[in-house]
Parts: sequence; C-alpha cells; structure tokens
Amino acid sequence: RYFLVGSNHAETKYRVLKIDRTEPKDLVIIDDRHVYTQQEVRELLGRLDLGNRTKMGQKGSSGLFRAVSAFGVVGFVRFLEGYYIVLITKRRKMADIGGHAIYKIEDTNMIYIPNDSVRITHPDEARYLRIFQNVDLSSNFYFSYSYDLSHSLQYNLTVLRMPLEMFKSETTQTRQESFDIFEDEGLITQGGSGVFGICSEPYMKYVWNGELLDIIKNTVHRDWLLYIIHGFCGQSKLLIYGRPVYVTLIARRSSKFAGTRFLKRGANCEGDVANEVETEQILCDASVMSFTAGSYSSYVQVRGSVPLYWSQDISTMMPKPPITLDQADPFAHVAALHFDQMLQRFGSPIIILNLVKEREKRKHERILSEELVAAVTYLNQFLPPEHTIIYIPWDMAKYTKSKLCNVLDRLNVIAESVVKKTGFFVNRPDSYCSILRPDEKWNELGGCVISTGRLQTGVLRTNCVDCLDRTNTAQFMVGKCALAYQLYSLGLIDKPNLQFDTDAVRLFEELYEDHGDTLSLQYGGSQLVHRVKTYRKIAPWTQHSKDIMQTLSRYYSNAFSDADRQDSINLFLGVFHPTEGKPHLWELPTDFYLHHKNTMRLLPTRRSYTYWWTPEVIKHLPLPYDEVICAANLKKLIVKKFHKYEEEIDIHNEFFRPYELSSFDDTFCLAMTSSARDFMPKTFGIDPSPFTVRKPDETGKSVLGNKSNREEAVLQRKTAASAPPPPSEEAVSSSSEDDSGTDREEEGSVSQRSTPVKMTDTGDSAKVTENVVQPMKEVYGINLSDGLSEEDLSIYLRFVQLGQSQHKQDKSSQQFCSRCPDGVIKLTPISAFSQDNIYEVQPPQVDRKSTEIFQAHIQASQGIMQPLGKEDTSMYREYIRNRYL
Repeated sequence: RYFLVGSNHAETKYRVLKIDRTEPKDLVIIDDRHVYTQQEVRELLGRLDLGNRTKMGQKGSSGLFRAVSAFGVVGFVRFLEGYYIVLITKRRKMADIGGHAIYKIEDTNMIYIPNDSVRITHPDEARYLRIFQNVDLSSNFYFSYSYDLSHSLQYNLTVLRMPLEMFKSETTQTRQESFDIFEDEGLITQGGSGVFGICSEPYMKYVWNGELLDIIKNTVHRDWLLYIIHGFCGQSKLLIYGRPVYVTLIARRSSKFAGTRFLKRGANCEGDVANEVETEQILCDASVMSFTAGSYSSYVQVRGSVPLYWSQDISTMMPKPPITLDQADPFAHVAALHFDQMLQRFGSPIIILNLVKEREKRKHERILSEELVAAVTYLNQFLPPEHTIIYIPWDMAKYTKSKLCNVLDRLNVIAESVVKKTGFFVNRPDSYCSILRPDEKWNELGGCVISTGRLQTGVLRTNCVDCLDRTNTAQFMVGKCALAYQLYSLGLIDKPNLQFDTDAVRLFEELYEDHGDTLSLQYGGSQLVHRVKTYRKIAPWTQHSKDIMQTLSRYYSNAFSDADRQDSINLFLGVFHPTEGKPHLWELPTDFYLHHKNTMRLLPTRRSYTYWWTPEVIKHLPLPYDEVICAANLKKLIVKKFHKYEEEIDIHNEFFRPYELSSFDDTFCLAMTSSARDFMPKTFGIDPSPFTVRKPDETGKSVLGNKSNREEAVLQRKTAASAPPPPSEEAVSSSSEDDSGTDREEEGSVSQRSTPVKMTDTGDSAKVTENVVQPMKEVYGINLSDGLSEEDLSIYLRFVQLGQSQHKQDKSSQQFCSRCPDGVIKLTPISAFSQDNIYEVQPPQVDRKSTEIFQAHIQASQGIMQPLGKEDTSMYREYIRNRYL
C-alpha cells in the first residue's frame, strides 16, 4: 500500500492516508482520523518500516521508501484500468494577499496506484493517459492552502467574517450529521481559549479539479482537498513615496462549457457560456499585512461569449467562418439561465458591454447583436425596473478605423458610468479627508455602503465575438477607472482620476497585457493581436508584423491543434468518462451531446418563460444572493474551532516562519514588477511619484522602444508557452510503500524541507544593467576616478574615528588617536546608555508617556484606534484649512 503523509507549514501536525494497492479498479482510501506530532509520525513510519522488513524477510534493507515528495494532491483519475493519483511536485509563489500565498503549479507527477501483480491491462489505456496529460497543469493553474481562490475578495472578507452568533443555531444541528470527527482533534479547551473560524465550500464553477477530488471528498478530511483554478494571477508593486501598494490581478476561467476558440461558442443548455472568465483586481496597502487591520479593495468584471445557441463551421478552412444560429430561442431560455446565475453571484445591475460590429457589408457579427438585443429586451420586461439588465452596444472596430474619434476616450466615458453604477469593494469606511474635501464623482458612486466599508453590487459583462482583443482593451479601461477610485478610497490620491503615461498606469497596463496574452493563449492559441497601444495609435511600426504573426499562429492553432486540446479538456474535467463497451473519446464525431445534457435526457423541470429568475435571488437584489445571510447559504459554511495558540491562526508565524531556517532564495522567490525599479526614470532629480505624467523618453521602460525582449520575458514568466521552467521549489510531502527492498534510513519517510533554487535569466539581467548604468558624474555629482581633496579626506577620517568610538577604547586605538591629524576631532563616546558597547548594553529607563505612545502604536496595528483628542482635531483642522481652503 501507499502511505500519504501530509503536514502543516510548521511541520508540527501530521495526517496520514492509507491507499490500498490490491484493488485493480476500485479506489480504497483510509483516513487515519488522527493528528500526529512529528515524533509520533516518525515512530509510526519506523514501526511500519520494521514490520514490513520482518514480514518479507528483508533484514538488511528497508521495508519502506519514499516514492515521491509533493506539495499537494490534485486528485484521482481512472480511465479503463485502475486509478492514478496526480501530485504537485513543484510550485512557484506568484502573489500574496493578506499573508496568504498563491502558488502556480510548475510540475506534476501521475502515479499508478494498483500493484503490478493485480493490474489488468487495456490496450487503449496509454492513449487516454496521453490525452489526459495534454492538459498542461504547469501552465497557469493556481492554488492556495489558506485563501479561497474560487471566491472574490468581497465574499471572503464579508461572508467569512460574519459574527458567529448569526448561525450558531443552524450549525449545531448540521454539525452532528456532517463529517466533523476531526473538528476537536487535539484541541485543548480551557475556558475562553477556543477560537472559532468559518470556512466555506468553493464555488465549483471556477474549480478545475472538482471532478478529480469528487471520489474522496466525503471520505477524507477537508485539509487534504486542494482546489485549483485556471486562468491568470499576477502581482505588481506600486511604490508611492516609499509606501508599498500591491496591485493583484486574478482571472478565474470557468470549468463549465470550457474549450477552445471555434469549438466552443455561445452557451450550453444550462446557461454556461464559452470563454467565461471572471477578472478581479485587488489593491492592498502592503505595509499592513493582516486582513483585520489592513486596507483592501477589489473590483470584479466578467467576459464571456454571447449567451445564445450559435457556432461557426470550421470545416471550410476560412479565417472567419460564417456565424450560424443553431437553435431558435424566442423566449431567451438559455440567456435567462445565464443572467440568473449572474444575478445570484454578483447582484444587480448586470451591465452588458457589447463590442461586436453593428454595420457590415455582409451580415456576420451583426447576427449576434440583433439576437442579443432581442433576448435582453424580452427578459427586461419581466424584471423590476430598478434591476433591469443594462445593455450598451458600441462598435469598437468602427471607431478604431475613424480618424476623428479617440477610442479610449469614448471607452473612458463608458467606464466611468459603469463603475458609478456598480461601485467597488473596500473593507474600511470612507476616510475623514474625503468627508472634508468631497469629490463630485465620489458622491455619485453606486454600490452598497455599509458600516465597515463599501460593497460592489452588480457587474460589467464585456463581450466581442472571441472575447479576446477588443474585450481585453475595454476591460483594461474599466479597470483603470476602478483603480483610480480604489486608490482614492485608500487615501493614496487626492482625486479619483488616473492619466495615461504615468508609472502607475503603465504598470497596470503591463499587468493587463500579460493577463490578456495568457487568456488568449488558452482559448485562441496565440497572444493578443491588438493591444492597448494599438488602440491608442502609438504602437511602433514593427508591431504590425508581430500582429500578422500572431494572427497566423492563431489560425494554425485553430485549424490543427484545437481538436486535440478540446478532447484533453473534456477528459480532464470529467465531461467524458471512458467506459468499457462504449465508443472512445476519439471515435465521437462531436462533443455536442456531452456539453448539452438536455440532448441525452429530459430535464426534470422547465422554467417559466416570464418568471425566469430564481425567486430567492430577486428578493435580495441589489445584493448578490450568494453573500446574503440565509439558511441556504449557512449550510455551505463550516465552523471550525482552534486553540488560540495554534499556528494556523497566528498570521505572523504563518507568514514569516520564525521557526525555520530560511534562505535568500526562499525569501525573495516572488520577484514582482515594481513601479520604482521598472518604470520610474533613473535620472537624478525626477519626481518619484507614480502619478506624474512622463514623456516616453523619460521612463524606465520606453513606450515606443524595442519591446521584443520584454514581450519574450513576459511570455516566459506568465504564459509558460514554450519557455524553460522558471524558478521553482522542490516538493515536500511524503509517500511510502510496503513492498520494496530499497535501502533507506527510517527518517527518509518523514517530510523534510528542501531549499528552493533561484535561477536568473541572463538576458533580463543584461537588459536591466543596460537601462540602469549611467555616467557617474550625472548620477552622483562627482567622478570617483579623480583624486580626493584634503577636505574630503578629513571628513572621511572623522567618519573612521566615529566608527572606532563605538567600541571599547583600548591602548592600540588610543595610540591611533594620538597619531590623528590636528584637523580631525577626537570623539568621545556619549549616549543615553550608561554602558554601551559591542559587548553589553544597559537599557535606559522609559518614561510613562513613551510607553503609552508605544502601546497605542501596537493597538493601531491590531485595528484598535485611539480616539482623537481636542488638541489633535483642532491641529488637523488647522492643517486642512491652511493647505486646501
């Protein structure tokens, strides 16, 4: 059998799974249901090792050996033979949100579970395995041990932080029925020492390994379940006069009706649309890490195919195959299901920004516009007027060709109106300065204002035909507008407005381009063809040749490789289950019947054509039903009890790991883009503010310069399309086997921490050096190759003397002082300490006022603010009056 040994970060608690290898086709997993200490797990593995040696008569060899080390279990999968276990063997840290690390999967390992002695071979097993492994798990799959990536930050900071008393009565009944035998495992209950936490079920629409974990979900402890998302995750640092602000972009790709460009269009019978991606931009003040005391803000928007039954026939080998409507849907049934899902997750208003062409010589994209207008008009007549779906048609291609119109200016107007309607999430109330100096735009902001901050209600849904190039530019403009409001809400800028050609917007634009390239590669097979600079009409002439190459790459991918990728996705997501005696995956003429379940069986109930929404959803609008405290939602939440001194709830220990020996490679494994290092000009005397408009030749990264190196680096770093593996960590869990004769020590089966390896890209380092190196005279004001003046030399000797005065005065140093020139001042060590040297220090007495100030500072870091006195308030009012009035 296999023994799967898992530990927490601190390696103080362990759990053990036993996997039986004698079953040829069934998966038998036994959860130990006990939490081990490090010493206990060593003893357990030692006993297993010893027992297997004597049983098999292997006196001189080990009965237990480590099969593989891993960072987590992706899941279990079976084709036509036995089960495989999929393990994460390499990971790389991509972002950090409130002390919670987000990792990208770098490498995985599939291990066949049944023993060779019981294995029943099948001729098609190897082909299914090859198709399954075509889904490259090392390309843009992300996970986190402690942060729920399938939900938005608003959900995680509101629903999961509600007062415990609100659902105490409901949970007392359900906890007895649920699988909660581990809840109080190893918990010492002493008076008020228990701490309660809330965890929720993930939003399965954005989870990609839900089917792989489904078989063990009800038999093992939930700490073993590691849910992964697919899409994009990037984080950059905005430095505002030394104050670090993290800008994080997370894109979650839907696992429902997932696939490639021409093979997945429109929607299926359940209202899930193709290429549906939820993009969330998170802004946080990185100087305070905690969710409790820190400042966090987020804004969510969605892209997705037009929610109709439509497709394109790719058998004609045309660059733009004709669009055909597959089914007549006069009552907008599929659109109703789709918008009902959106109302439940995001609330109202739902705003549709439709970017497809309105005027064409030959009717092509306009077919979709006409049908979508009809569907929205039909659905709106039954909704309450204050919650109707807002439809904004805008032919972006027509405006791009026009020389009189600026595309981004028009998009900016749309973005302002959208953000004002939906609002955004922030976890703290409006600052006092915004009350003193009210801004007109701020007062018109929508959303929901609560005592602890603001909530986003409603969402923008952007679409073109492919939801790639035009959609990404429109989402960037809306995100840029929302970013200005987010910065203003955290008190970082004085007006909610950001201009182009500033370090902040360039950093944000690069993040969005990486995001667009990654999503475009996943769905279309190539990077973006048209970028933000294309629509600003400042792209260099070399960009046109790159656009042609990307178009050809996309066409080749769609024509030749998309069908294989679609088969892999169908197998990975469990849309197709291989079954003995039924047609194989590669024998199916189409996968239409797999994704449209109403073609295989009659649906149990049919929705009303007029009351097309879920009744509970409409009652709580504009708030999203998923975030409302009600009985149905409380069943999705689980209360977990901790001891107040446990490592899991100690954020400082969890993040900084003071208990383990760390290395520079481990500490600095997250090399994020920084506005000060990568965008701010390197010349002396320039305003360091990231909100200052700069000329193209002033910036750290030239806008019009040679971008090929940077784009190659971005492709290496973000999309992992065809590049060597980036810096990663080697894995750390353990697995063991009872029937091997390999000679290992007992401790070999216990989880050990390995040192991550940091690799550097020589091309990037050379490029950075080339940007940074400038004439010494220009940077420092002096040329060090010239000889030093007497005055400079005397200053240096004083500095040397000052350093020696910090140590005990011995005879040799006194002799040195006597030889000093007359111009050098002889320094005597004087300080507030009665005894002060490198060997001992006697601390001074701290007065009461200083102690009170220090205690107030500590309380402020925990979110406990001291009330302002009359003197402080009057001083602040005087400052505002003198500064602004």
